[in-house]
Amino acid sequence: MSAIHELKPLFKALIVSRTLRSRHSLAGLGMACLMPFSAQVCAEEIAVNIAAQPLPQALQAFGEQTNRQVIYNAADMADLRGNRVSGKLSAEAAIAELLKGTGVRYSFEGNTLMLVRGSATESLELGATTVNAQQLDATTEGSNSYTSNAVTIGKGTHTLKEIPQSITVMTRKQMDDQNLVDLKDAVNQTTGVVGLQGVGQGLILSSRGFQIDDWQYDGVPIPRNTYSLGNWATQDLIFYDRLEILRGASGLLQGTGSPGGAINLVRKRGQSAPTVTLTGKAGSWDHYGLQLDAGGPLNQAGNIRGRIVADEDQSNSFIDHAWSKTHSLYGALDIDLREDTTLGFAVSQSNGESRGNIRGLPRYADGSMPDVSRSTYTGARWNRSEIDVTTLYADLEHRFNDDWAFKVGAVHMTEDNQAKNQRTQNGSTGLNPDGSGVQYADFVTDFQSTKVGLDMNLSGKFEALSMQQEVMLGGNFSQLETDDKFARTFNNSSTDTIFDLNNDRPDISYEGLINSPGGRGTLSKYDIRQKGLYGTWRVKPVDDLTLVLGSRVSWYDFSYKSKTETAANGITTNAPSTGTETGVVTPYAGIIYDLSREWAVYASYTDVFQPQTNLDTSGSVLKPIVGTNYEVGLKGELMDGRVNTSLAVFRYDHENRAVSVASCTGLNCSSAAGKVRSQGIDAEISGEVMDNLQLFAGYTYNTTKYLEEPGKEGSVFSTWTPKHMLRVWGNYQFTGDWSRVSTGLGFTTQSHTLVYDLNKDVPGYTVWNARVGYQLTPEIALAVNANNLFDKTYITSAYNQLNGNNNFGDPRNLMFSVTYKPQF
Repeated sequence: MSAIHELKPLFKALIVSRTLRSRHSLAGLGMACLMPFSAQVCAEEIAVNIAAQPLPQALQAFGEQTNRQVIYNAADMADLRGNRVSGKLSAEAAIAELLKGTGVRYSFEGNTLMLVRGSATESLELGATTVNAQQLDATTEGSNSYTSNAVTIGKGTHTLKEIPQSITVMTRKQMDDQNLVDLKDAVNQTTGVVGLQGVGQGLILSSRGFQIDDWQYDGVPIPRNTYSLGNWATQDLIFYDRLEILRGASGLLQGTGSPGGAINLVRKRGQSAPTVTLTGKAGSWDHYGLQLDAGGPLNQAGNIRGRIVADEDQSNSFIDHAWSKTHSLYGALDIDLREDTTLGFAVSQSNGESRGNIRGLPRYADGSMPDVSRSTYTGARWNRSEIDVTTLYADLEHRFNDDWAFKVGAVHMTEDNQAKNQRTQNGSTGLNPDGSGVQYADFVTDFQSTKVGLDMNLSGKFEALSMQQEVMLGGNFSQLETDDKFARTFNNSSTDTIFDLNNDRPDISYEGLINSPGGRGTLSKYDIRQKGLYGTWRVKPVDDLTLVLGSRVSWYDFSYKSKTETAANGITTNAPSTGTETGVVTPYAGIIYDLSREWAVYASYTDVFQPQTNLDTSGSVLKPIVGTNYEVGLKGELMDGRVNTSLAVFRYDHENRAVSVASCTGLNCSSAAGKVRSQGIDAEISGEVMDNLQLFAGYTYNTTKYLEEPGKEGSVFSTWTPKHMLRVWGNYQFTGDWSRVSTGLGFTTQSHTLVYDLNKDVPGYTVWNARVGYQLTPEIALAVNANNLFDKTYITSAYNQLNGNNNFGDPRNLMFSVTYKPQF
């Protein structure tokens, strides 16, 4: 520390009474940067959020956020970069993390922080300076990074290396750079997940060959994709800080979890410093948007923080007659009731109106596609859909001390879907060679649903028997209730062809369809309830080895009631379908061995159960599907946490699947005899792989096949899952004379998938995307994103069938954006 003491007279000579006015001139001369603020106690924990950036800018942000005076020689620091720091930390812990690996030494004198760059041969020990352990914070806003040092999807906060399963984090930086505003588009830019166009207006998420139907919001799981004549779940991303995606069985987290994985959407919070972002967009097909995102402290003490997001978006389409409009609003409030207790509330509302091309195009009888334009619209001009989603969020976190915390979170979501659509399809034999054989399917839907989720857990770290240990105990509850009705008719055309469709057929209504020849309506109600208790225990018998043991006990109740309405018979009540599972145990085990500070190998075992509603020959409900998931892998946390990488080998066996029984004397009888296997390899790298280059790259090799099922043994199980998937995106920030310019480039490529009801390939494809950004002023940024750069014509992966759901991918398109961020 002697070098610092020798420089004190020089530093103090630079502190003048007009520091604020002279700061910029001194920095410009390369002499020193002075940032005076009022005094605070060094040990006090302060909320900081400092992005990884050139060290002088990082130090300025540190001074502003911690209310401290920072003194350093600007010339010494010009070529260094500060690390990302985020969370509630003491000033000493924050500066230690910011300076890690830089060789810069520091000293506090009262409210003044003084820094000096040390020699490469000098020890970085700080003498009497005590550095607290880094507190993990998974927030990605402001990190300027494509990776995160922590995730919250597994309950609590852990680094990616501490979780013995495959995890991907899509950060706010990556979403903004790639202009990803819809969940389906976002997951199609990540490792191993497929975002599918559903049979309805919504989306399906699939990983490792299986749908992910329960989604988490801030760690609280709720059902989002229960089938009612189509898939209607939609999700925009403007309210969220990041996506956390776990691939592989997730039963410990959400009970009847998907064997494919889990997805956690983590919402934006009020920041510790005032921020305002105003973004305007204009792009292809008359696509326009305007977004306001503002937040910050609402009182002088900073213990009440707010956030508001408002978004308007409207666009036509490359498909004739199709259009969409979305109006979204979000408000959040976080209150520090005490230093150790934080209460959070939020509400979001999205209203989407559209005229969509429901179910896309049908195919010829041999499975080939008709030679039609990508702009072909198969609906009617009166097609219309409105999806209104309102979500309430609440959570409370209490930190007993640095090691123990309690958290409870709740989500309440209401969805209202009303639509009327013409869908063009064909009979079971496919289109004729001349394009005839067209059938028009008319649908009217009115769906109402309410989802409720509650999750609470207690977690803590301690040392016992000379071993570091961590426990987590919790429970959760979810419920889905629906009140749905729809009507439909099917009308063959003897004159129209796929090349000359009638988009001007007479308008329809629910009553009109019921009274049409062959028309019928269905009124249905779902009531699905699930609750469970879960726990995990982490123990380190030796420093480099971590064992993870966990289990969940689940209770599940399912009820489906329906009525059929026709003109001839009126309303007829159908037999209800119910199911109950009590005390189902789902075990979990994992092992992690640290090869070094940066690398770890792991293995894990997870169980899954999924209740079934099919009946056996005696009229009893089939026993649940059960599954076992095995995974081994290697994870790296490189370059002081700026890069995360992983490699995994996985296998999942899915047993007790319902198989139709031909000899059944009743209706729809089944036996629990089916077995499916999914296996493959995942590889991923994300983060700042070299100075100023943020990269995300993920590769997946995945096969799914029937092991046991009459007539299907050895065939592909998940027809929409490509065997090979590679997603790559990088963004480079230039320096020097080009420091205002950034460029992005990436691609997605995948091998073929299959038409569901035919052994026919849906060809694979490669699509390139690019971006150029320009920082016009410190407050104004310009960017242009080009998608499908080489205008590739392709059919998207979906529930592709002979009679429909074959959709063209978007042609080449551009999006221009202007972002204004005022400096406070």
